[in-house]
Amino acid sequence: MAGNRFSRAGLQGFWWAPAILSLVAFAVPSSAASPEATAREVLAKTPVIDGHNDTPHQIAELFGRDFSKFDLKGLPPETLAKTHTDIPTARAGFLGGQYWSVYVEAGLPKHEAVTRTVQQIDVVRQMIARYPETFAYASTAAEVETAMKKGKIASLIGMEGGHSIGSSLEILRQTYALGARYMTITHSLTTDWADSATDAPKHDGLSPFGFEVIAEMNRLGMIVDLSHVSEATMHDVLDQTKAPVLFTHSNARAVTPHPRNVPDSVLKRLPQNGGVVMVTFVPGFTSAERRQWEYEKAAVAGKAKLEFTGNPAGEKAAVDAWIAANPQPKATLAQVADHIDHIRKVAGIDHVGIGGDFGGVDELPVGLENVSTYPALFAELVRRGYSKADLVKIAQGNALRVMRGAEATAAKPR
Repeated sequence: MAGNRFSRAGLQGFWWAPAILSLVAFAVPSSAASPEATAREVLAKTPVIDGHNDTPHQIAELFGRDFSKFDLKGLPPETLAKTHTDIPTARAGFLGGQYWSVYVEAGLPKHEAVTRTVQQIDVVRQMIARYPETFAYASTAAEVETAMKKGKIASLIGMEGGHSIGSSLEILRQTYALGARYMTITHSLTTDWADSATDAPKHDGLSPFGFEVIAEMNRLGMIVDLSHVSEATMHDVLDQTKAPVLFTHSNARAVTPHPRNVPDSVLKRLPQNGGVVMVTFVPGFTSAERRQWEYEKAAVAGKAKLEFTGNPAGEKAAVDAWIAANPQPKATLAQVADHIDHIRKVAGIDHVGIGGDFGGVDELPVGLENVSTYPALFAELVRRGYSKADLVKIAQGNALRVMRGAEATAAKPR
């Protein structure tokens, strides 16, 4: 009421008014707000920092890195179906910070991998420069927070795959100088110095040079990303590193038995390290049913290849017939939340983040079709009993702590 001396307008003249208003706000029972409203309230104040988005790769693949051929202010549906990201969807999803993935194919010759990695870094730099009203380059936790306070999407660079440095500490240092703030130790193939999760092992984890790479990353302040690496590599890194690690786009192996996911033996070590698993939306990593279907499809395809040698049409027909009889299971938003539940149970709430892998997959879970859908996932967590403080940690608090940990490690005298 206008005449009430304790109305919001009436309180504004007193120094203690903000504290009173905060107490009044928190006195309202949380049940008064829907899960969706609670999620949006939290994300409006503490937007999502996502660990992995492959839009730069899509820009290279679809447009040859030519920014005159598209406009992130509004992509057509057929393009958005591949990037899952443009400025309107990012704003709708409360995206506050993004590690833009700098990805090049794992099988490239070393010199070509290095060249193309630098080209991809340039894509990210161009994207930031062309949309300064939306994006702000960030290389530290403080710069991320400053960008978000200005209402911009803090844009960081993540280098996906140790092949990107051509087995050279000199290149590692120069990619850091160009802005790379994490490096995924491997991608799909084992490198000269580290074993991948999806390739034959050569080193039982890290080679001696691999340990040198981790030490140099610690010295620089570059975060070690353990997505894509073998379990032995995970343990070797945790034995060596002095800084917190990230899994920028991985899930829990106990929920979905995929080698790209994180086993409990590693999750149990994260409290001591301070690291974070940024839960991803890749269907095969998310849904156990989908993973089993992929196993069975691979077996059918292998059998068809033998049965129809020299007859590719027959081979394809056999696989297509099996798929028609066995429809592909869809991953769901609820299954992504199941992975968050498990990681919280084993490692703790301080070790969970979000790394959607938007732009890096052909399909996404039902309910998480593009970057506008983060609030739906956080609403599901509210329904499962997660507090506002929990949501803040998952959205950005844990990711910022890892950044600060890497920076603090680099700042220590040697």
